[in-house]
Amino acid sequence: MNEVVRYPSFYLALPILLAVSVMLLSFQVSASMLGGVLFFMMAAVAIVMLDFILNIHLPPLQSFAGMDFTGTRQGAIAAALCWLVVVFCVIDLTVFPIPLIVDPTLYATFDNGRNHVRHISNLSWILPPLALLCFEGKALRISLVAFGLIFPILVIDRNRLFAAIFSLVLTFLLQRKKSALLSWTVVVPLLFGGLAAFSLLGSVRSGTLNHLDLPWSTLFEKSPDGAKWLLLYVSAGVYNFSSILAKNYHNAAFLVSQLVPFSGSVETLGTDIPLDAPKINVGTEFFPFLMAAGWRGAFLSVLLLYGMLLWSIVLLRGSISVWRFLIFLRIAYVSVMCPFAPQAFTWTNFGFVALCLMIPVAGHFLPDRAPEWRKGG
Repeated sequence: MNEVVRYPSFYLALPILLAVSVMLLSFQVSASMLGGVLFFMMAAVAIVMLDFILNIHLPPLQSFAGMDFTGTRQGAIAAALCWLVVVFCVIDLTVFPIPLIVDPTLYATFDNGRNHVRHISNLSWILPPLALLCFEGKALRISLVAFGLIFPILVIDRNRLFAAIFSLVLTFLLQRKKSALLSWTVVVPLLFGGLAAFSLLGSVRSGTLNHLDLPWSTLFEKSPDGAKWLLLYVSAGVYNFSSILAKNYHNAAFLVSQLVPFSGSVETLGTDIPLDAPKINVGTEFFPFLMAAGWRGAFLSVLLLYGMLLWSIVLLRGSISVWRFLIFLRIAYVSVMCPFAPQAFTWTNFGFVALCLMIPVAGHFLPDRAPEWRKGG
């Protein structure tokens, strides 16, 4: 069963199919919305077919079993990056109000320089996986994992919480070794705890969903509020994509703002985009391409994301380094989250990948005590 994590379609086609299925269960879908459903079904089928045709997948899982960068040049630099992120997270929590404690509505407030601090503190998701890979000592590892999971809860950043849990669990799966820190008895409760925290944060941040006038299904209306937030989080992007496709709405400004730094706002709230519920303003990774260039542009973005995922896998097939592994974790995560909101084709995501490609250059100036098999990148 673990072998499925080697295939690109596991990270891209499966989440798309899941999101479409949840949308069909959560909403009363009109005939005009079926174009969006057909788009995502075709995209998923195309991805699976490309998997079989190209036959590009992760190296055998035993290649990851010995991943341990403690005491190596890579591990030392990665540890330094972790401490830098921790410092910025502490600044974020001490200099600015903590949304969960002070006022949940502050979660989207980035005035007075908080936006600059958040560029670094947003990397809190790297702390749990790097704790497993680059640090010695059970107490230190547990502390870094806990900090990486608690910080996004305090600032009510559900996306960062998911990224941390996803990266931690995937690292554990690929490492495939007995750990004093993690075991299945810890991982499974962690996953359910993450889902529960997500639902709670949704309720704290935005309240109930009763005020929204959307064509909910009977199943959705009868679900408890916590389950409603999960169902909505999974399906809202696909629903909005399908709605805008049916309305044939075009606006390239959002895509330009997403790709070009400081060229404009990427917020859809308050714009003239004809969303059925303006406050539910997510629309999948491919939504900006749909508005800019129609369904053909959106389908091209599916193939581009698949190409990015293949590239991150090819890097690991060459040699496994901590930086290449971080690139894979990031692109795998944004692929899994593609049915929700744009994260892959953003300048901040490209910046993180560029950082992981450039850091090894500086690392060559430090001595390396790693065994020969660990070297690379």
